[in-house]
Amino acid sequence: MKPKILTTMRDYSWRQLGADTLAGITVALVALPLSIAIAIASGAPPAAGLVTAVVAGFLISALGGSRVQIGGPTGAFIVVVYGVIHDHGYNGLLLATLMAGVILLCAGFLKAGQLIRHVPEPVIEGFTIGIAVVIAVSQLKDLAGMTGASLPADFLPKLQGLWEMRGTVDTGSLALGVACILAIIGLRKLAPRIPWLVLVVAGASAIAALAVPSIETVAGRYGALPHGLPTPELPEISSALLVELLPSALVIAFLAGIESLLSAMVADRMIGSAHRSNAELIAQGAANVAAPLFGGLPATGAIARTATNVNAGGRTPVAGIVHALAILLAIVVAAPLAGALALPALAGLLVVTAWTMSEPHRWPERLRLPRADLALLLMTALLTVLADLTIAICVGTMIGLALRLSRGEVSAPRWHTPFRWGGNDRDD
Repeated sequence: MKPKILTTMRDYSWRQLGADTLAGITVALVALPLSIAIAIASGAPPAAGLVTAVVAGFLISALGGSRVQIGGPTGAFIVVVYGVIHDHGYNGLLLATLMAGVILLCAGFLKAGQLIRHVPEPVIEGFTIGIAVVIAVSQLKDLAGMTGASLPADFLPKLQGLWEMRGTVDTGSLALGVACILAIIGLRKLAPRIPWLVLVVAGASAIAALAVPSIETVAGRYGALPHGLPTPELPEISSALLVELLPSALVIAFLAGIESLLSAMVADRMIGSAHRSNAELIAQGAANVAAPLFGGLPATGAIARTATNVNAGGRTPVAGIVHALAILLAIVVAAPLAGALALPALAGLLVVTAWTMSEPHRWPERLRLPRADLALLLMTALLTVLADLTIAICVGTMIGLALRLSRGEVSAPRWHTPFRWGGNDRDD
């Protein structure tokens, strides 16, 4: 359970500090627009994403069990966060996140890090694909500049709402959003090590401000971003609300544990290291207790940002700490610039995130799975989209464990890392 930073500081050098600092700043450039986009897609204020990147990002690096893990808000939480805010308001989300943090702390101290390996891989892939579908559909309104009432949380009513507002499509917004999607995909293939996310979104926002000022921006819809962190305070708590939010808190804790340990394994394979799973869970717990005190979102290890960190030369948790401090500095000195980001550009960024998150290149491999595993994957994806993420995880895990027991597979399987890297080829 010992934080990795204590190990890496033994032989730390000025040269490594320079590499970690450069890597941290590079990751911050990627994380800043992505954190805003994830917050907006989740139905939260844009500032909540930035606060999460700062507070949770700092704690995950300072306390975690991975050398290079970068923490913050991720796309995996969008579906559950949107649903909690829709059903219980923002205070409900803050309380559910804090509860999830306590659950993760308990899991870490009880050394439950290895138990997550028992979750069947088809379930993980299934709900990841389902989440990707929901994220992409949820971005169509802002991508096309449509106007109308807020979209409902459920998938089919959301489709109906989009269809009803089809007549409000703004061609300028749609052209800008689609151009961002094509630019991010194309440029990232040409030069994967360059942080194209922030460059494309910033460039598109500048073009929109000069040529099409009617395109809505972050500040135009949500007001000016704050110039610092808010004062920490506890959310409102009641026994009835605690019981009501327990299922959501369990899902948030589960997703944070799964995503963080997957990200840590990806990092291990990239740098030839080994993470400490229980220390990682404790760090995730601390981050998810602290972030809601500042009005932040659920947080976990962010796979793409972690890989960006590795590719940029980061090799110790100092890089993650620098990333958090760089975002804080940007909030303090450049909040108006962040507020000028165009909403169609951020929506385009998340459409790319959803596409790469679903890993379409792996469908030939998936179709070769045993029929029962493929059926479990598809069932979990459909339940995630059409029913509820909680139901999808619970039903999928129970069926998956039953399948494994029927095959006589008692020991935890070695997870296939479901994200392949060609530089920074996935944004979460």
